[in-house]
Amino acid sequence: MIIAKGLSKSFIAGNDTISVIDNLDLTIDEGKFACIVGPSGCGKTTLLKILCGLEKQTSGSMLIHGQPPDPKKQRFGVIFQEDSLLPWLNVISNVKLGLELYRIKDADQIATKYLDMVGLEGFEKYYPHQISGGMKKRVAIARALAVDPEIILMDEPFADLDAQTRSIMQKELLSIWSKLNKTIVFITHNVDEAVFIGQSVSVLTKRPTKVKTTVSIDLDYPRSRLSPPFISYRERILGLLQEEISSL
Repeated sequence: MIIAKGLSKSFIAGNDTISVIDNLDLTIDEGKFACIVGPSGCGKTTLLKILCGLEKQTSGSMLIHGQPPDPKKQRFGVIFQEDSLLPWLNVISNVKLGLELYRIKDADQIATKYLDMVGLEGFEKYYPHQISGGMKKRVAIARALAVDPEIILMDEPFADLDAQTRSIMQKELLSIWSKLNKTIVFITHNVDEAVFIGQSVSVLTKRPTKVKTTVSIDLDYPRSRLSPPFISYRERILGLLQEEISSL
């Protein structure tokens, strides 16, 4: 579904050209849950923005179903670390934003459906300041799902949650993914999280960024963080990351 070939991205800063991504290759099959990890500042968010058409690559190609990303023609569900809810709108109105943008009929009915799916039935009229951080993430997920996106892109969505809430959200996201069979690209700094939820984990190098390797996680769901195979995958990926961090 997603194919990046020789993807490069650079920025002009004064008289300098800063290379962020260099000759990156990546393939993600349709319906898969793919995680991406890498050193801080290596360009993970830039890659995500190219994936959904918010940034344009300098060279190489990024294709989704054989076409360049275009948010005017393709539907993306994007969830960033910040919940990005509009504080002056209540929960259901926040979920309806994308539906109204795409002029989708029955917005109230669709928004209610996905709020129920993420466990927020009865909270439709609450405002963002009246709900917890975990609930705000659920609203953001419902909003992303409501437009029936081709791909869901998540940029460290659970990073600011406490450990218990983060664990709950990981399990609930897996439950939603198993029901909807959407393609998910999930960026995280947390290797434990990546191994727990991902079918594959792509490890990025330091800048200029390439894909160092992609590790297929051959473990059934639900996964136990204490099982020897889980620990083995986690230690392998941590070792790959440590090689990049040590060479900085």
